[in-house]
Amino acid sequence: MTGKNARQNAFLRLVSGNGAASGSESRYSLPPSKEMVIGRDPSCQVVLDAMMHRMVSRRHAVVRPLSSSPDSKFSWLVCDLNSANGTYLNGQRLYGCQELHPGDRISLGTDGPQFVFEYEFTSQATVMSTNQVTPLPSATNYYNHTQLKPPDSVSFTQLFPIISTGKDLTRKAYLIPGILTVIFVVLMFATVGQPQANQVIVATYIASAAYYFVYQLCGKQKPWWVLMATALSTTLILLSPLLNLFIFVFRGILPGNLSSPQDSTTFTELLVRMFFGAGLMEELLKALPVLGAFFIGRILSSPWRERIGVWEPLDGILLGTASAVGFTLLETLGQYVPDITQNVTQQVDIGTGQLVGLQLLIPRILGSVAGHMAYSGYLGYFIGLAVLKPSRSWQILLVGYLSAAALHALWNATGSINALLLVVVGVLSYAFLMAAILKARALSPTRSQNFATRFLGPK
Repeated sequence: MTGKNARQNAFLRLVSGNGAASGSESRYSLPPSKEMVIGRDPSCQVVLDAMMHRMVSRRHAVVRPLSSSPDSKFSWLVCDLNSANGTYLNGQRLYGCQELHPGDRISLGTDGPQFVFEYEFTSQATVMSTNQVTPLPSATNYYNHTQLKPPDSVSFTQLFPIISTGKDLTRKAYLIPGILTVIFVVLMFATVGQPQANQVIVATYIASAAYYFVYQLCGKQKPWWVLMATALSTTLILLSPLLNLFIFVFRGILPGNLSSPQDSTTFTELLVRMFFGAGLMEELLKALPVLGAFFIGRILSSPWRERIGVWEPLDGILLGTASAVGFTLLETLGQYVPDITQNVTQQVDIGTGQLVGLQLLIPRILGSVAGHMAYSGYLGYFIGLAVLKPSRSWQILLVGYLSAAALHALWNATGSINALLLVVVGVLSYAFLMAAILKARALSPTRSQNFATRFLGPK
């Protein structure tokens, strides 16, 4: 059957996704003289449902025939067409092109539709009546070309792309940040002449942008209302009598007094005071909503348990950094900016005071990524890690708590010494947070669904 009177035909069989069990519709023959483009665009040879397969690009991948020997035996290549979510061959990310072998699995994205490449053999007599196969370029030419030229025809969705993009606008086009930016700009115009309102709007916008950056790097879906509730919980804790109790313990009983003059103290003494009075106290305050979410999640049933609770390091990082946003906004808008504005107003005038207050607000909020968000996110990583490894939970929590407090104290202590040293500490804190995010993504039980891993590449 496989001798001189038989000829091999190749085809793709759709084994998962829409149409996988639809009989002939799930099988696509691969002609030896024509390449087959797979994607959502109607011009593709293998067209996938645009509503069912949002992870598939409009022109996602192509299977190309390749003449490999003088007797016109063909092999086939699969090439990725710079797709957003990648093409995977037997579970491995494909870059460029690779030759196919019977049984190979082609996946469009990590969780998208899958095709199996297969051969079948037909009698030579049945193919003699077909047109002569046109010569194909060499393997080198195919490996050097990974992108097809678009067809000459222009479709309706190409002329009006907003009609066909659908959910991709929110998932890949950063539509939500753009909408929020427009809203904040309109609010800024609406509050011209109201400096306090302007400060709140600017601070909220910058803090939201900083948090969105961390959220995208984490790559795990967490309901927005859970994140906002975490930030709000932190602000309520700071406004409650619980804050006075913390101040009494960490700055009264423990050696964390921050009210005494700093000019007469050595760096070591200042570092110790900051460790107890700022690091240990403030990091525990910000961790309370995260711990609360963990205990609430334990008493809920699935899927609310996973949405609200802390079940892995990524959960801890997302909730920890959200708590830090609430802490930073209240501390900046409720303490630092009003104090400096009042002092400058008394010395100069109210206009200068408001300007200096705004100048202080911007770097303080922007610095939260390398400050409060870094420390709290780092501690949140350890809270989530303790959940994953309960037998070592207390040891893990102690290491995370002390290291986050140490970074916090080092930042506060170096702030009054040298600006260059402060930059070093800020970069170090930011690096700790980024390292925790990358490690959390690697440890995540839901790594295959992580949108940062899929869109930004494996980490």
